[in-house]
Amino acid sequence: MKHLIDPTDLTRQETDEIVALAQDIIANRAKYSEVCKGKKLATLFYEPSTRTRLSFTAAMMELGGNVLGFSDANSSSVSKGETVEDTVRVVGCFADIIAMRHHIEGAPLAATNVSRVPIINAGDGSHAHPTQTLTDLLTITRELGHLDNLTIGFCGDLRFGRTVHSLIKALSRYENVKIVLIAPDELRLPDYIKHDICDRNGMEYCEVTSIEEVMGELDILYMTRVQKERFLDEEEFDRVKDCFVLDAEKMALAKEKMAVLHPLPRVNEILKEVDADPRAAYFRQVENGKFVRMALICRLLEWANDDSKQNKGHDVVENADLACPNRKCICNCENVDKKFHLAEGGIYRCLYCDTKARQ
Repeated sequence: MKHLIDPTDLTRQETDEIVALAQDIIANRAKYSEVCKGKKLATLFYEPSTRTRLSFTAAMMELGGNVLGFSDANSSSVSKGETVEDTVRVVGCFADIIAMRHHIEGAPLAATNVSRVPIINAGDGSHAHPTQTLTDLLTITRELGHLDNLTIGFCGDLRFGRTVHSLIKALSRYENVKIVLIAPDELRLPDYIKHDICDRNGMEYCEVTSIEEVMGELDILYMTRVQKERFLDEEEFDRVKDCFVLDAEKMALAKEKMAVLHPLPRVNEILKEVDADPRAAYFRQVENGKFVRMALICRLLEWANDDSKQNKGHDVVENADLACPNRKCICNCENVDKKFHLAEGGIYRCLYCDTKARQ
């Protein structure tokens, strides 16, 4: 059975297939209006969401299927102490496929340990958000026509931004993609992403501290919110915050054929004056999310009984001498087997959240 927990669970061929299917759905809506008739999607959202949950709901409904689940964990048996694995065992009796968002990193992966239906990770803590990544890839394809030979700037919170981490993983599969990392020192991209993903795959990258100095080079600008709560010093936040706000003046420095993406919600990092610019693609990006999730649901249901479609995963190491130091990891929050994998440089990382293991 195939699950989608991390963007790398899909091969490049499978990713391209889903993006192509989404484009066909856009062109032929009526053709797909009953392909999921009689099927049920369960949405298990343990933390608040507007776009992602409604996008999954709209996707399944437009495919002719039904939706069940919860949008508030406090209204479920979770409030009584039920574990993720037990919840999934129960919900799997009623649904054909499950989309899960959780504030605890690794929870959707833990769900795959026991699930008899496909699991889709709809975001787990600061770890991964693979369906947003598929949305981003579809948006880039529709805006620019290709995924190779691009220069993409990531701006804002690159340390904790799961959408940034997931998209960089996916883009590392494509040819001649250069990434420009635009962030304050406090929110720079984690070293393990740069080393394990960029360096390992020969992906060129550079780090800068302002949008203006690189704006003219970019094919895509991927904006995220610079979060005040991540700064220990409010004066330091005040010093850098305006460097990471996109306005019409900065847009004037960009290529004529460029696109601005944002996973939303935005706060003040993109001024409203940018919305009228034809290069502002972030609201088109929202609608693309529905179409790509329609394609993903179709493919995962199709692959559910295909023994050749399995998650490859890592070589798992179960070692009692290793521990995950991430307090927000599922292995430190619930009674799941602690699992690790050997990463680049002989470093062990937690299978659930990618945090470097401690001995």
